[in-house]
Amino acid sequence: MREKSPVVEGYIARFSAMGREQPFWKALAKDLNSPKASRCEVNLSRLDLHCKAKEAVVVPGVVLASGKLTKPLTVYALKFSKAAEGKIKEAGGSCFGFDALAGKQPNSLRIIG
Repeated sequence: MREKSPVVEGYIARFSAMGREQPFWKALAKDLNSPKASRCEVNLSRLDLHCKAKEAVVVPGVVLASGKLTKPLTVYALKFSKAAEGKIKEAGGSCFGFDALAGKQPNSLRIIG
């Protein structure tokens, strides 16, 4: 495992352990373990293009505010820009950190990034 912040290391360890049961968590842990410089940055325009209304998506990186969001989404991400968080809420969606993923069923989530 690469050297990471203690918070990210905790997420990687927790998702890796959960990945023994379901591949979704293993894939999420693998994405988080990538170097910080190559961690994904997802703009709202990309979420709007690739997601259906009321879909729950996971971004293993940062959500940025570039573009428009025209549908309500539930977004779980490592980080949000303040403007992105405002636009998601303005579109009727909600923003959560990875702590809120505990207990979620992976068949209702999709990784974007």
